[in-house]
Amino acid sequence: MTATRLPRARHDGIDAMLADARSRLVRVDAETAYREALHGALLVDIRPAGQRAVEGEVHPAVGVLVVERNVLEWRLDPRSDARLPEASHDARVLVLCQEGYTSSLAADSLRSLGLDATDVVGGFAAWRDAHLPVACPGAEPVSGG
Repeated sequence: MTATRLPRARHDGIDAMLADARSRLVRVDAETAYREALHGALLVDIRPAGQRAVEGEVHPAVGVLVVERNVLEWRLDPRSDARLPEASHDARVLVLCQEGYTSSLAADSLRSLGLDATDVVGGFAAWRDAHLPVACPGAEPVSGG
């Protein structure tokens, strides 16, 4: 039995992979993401529960959808049996991670499925720093705008 040779990597490291993904995105800043979410875009927080518990979360009143990274494509692909009701080819999807790196890779993956997706520059840290609505860990929700 002969071993099958897999194709070589397309990227020379994660920095090149990230740059390639971002070349297909028109990324938005936190304030733009907030305005778009208020007007119907799906703001999707892909951070793990532990990270959200420590760092805080986008305030639920904004309409954030929490979908952890490991199931993102299955939940947002309108053709998937595991899709969420919000999954639609007509939806604008804004992906949010902690600092805006993982979200770029995730948004590019969603675009490869045919979705109108991008990510938030600076992630949740930028959202929080812009004083946008957050629910802080261990505290009452804080609103901003």
